[in-house]
Amino acid sequence: MSTFLLEIVTPERKVYAEPANMIIARGVGGELGILPNHIPMVTPLRIAAVTVKKQGEKDVQIAVNGGFMEVRKDKVVILAESAELPGQIDLDRAQAAKGRAEQRLAAKQDQIDFKRAELALQRAMNRINVGGR
Repeated sequence: MSTFLLEIVTPERKVYAEPANMIIARGVGGELGILPNHIPMVTPLRIAAVTVKKQGEKDVQIAVNGGFMEVRKDKVVILAESAELPGQIDLDRAQAAKGRAEQRLAAKQDQIDFKRAELALQRAMNRINVGGR
């Protein structure tokens, strides 16, 4: 089965750079499955896990917190605000962030604080879902 190179890059570092048979990512328009030789495209990403499928290996989930995905014929580059592999996630810290975000949402402050708390909750839940597997 053919493969393509997947690179996940944040402003701080390259998080992941390995061949893949398929990836599943959540764009703003919905879920996307990318296979080798996919038509070139660029799309913004939601806060969600990216699933990497490799033949004969267990699927890898990577917590990606927004950004953009550029698809080329033989390479996919995800430019993310932040990204973490499951082994890099501190579940206690993610649970604490989730609790703080829920408290801020319950406080019902102004609209800007509400949106920031909502995004913080999405990031925390993404990290918990990926790190807890």
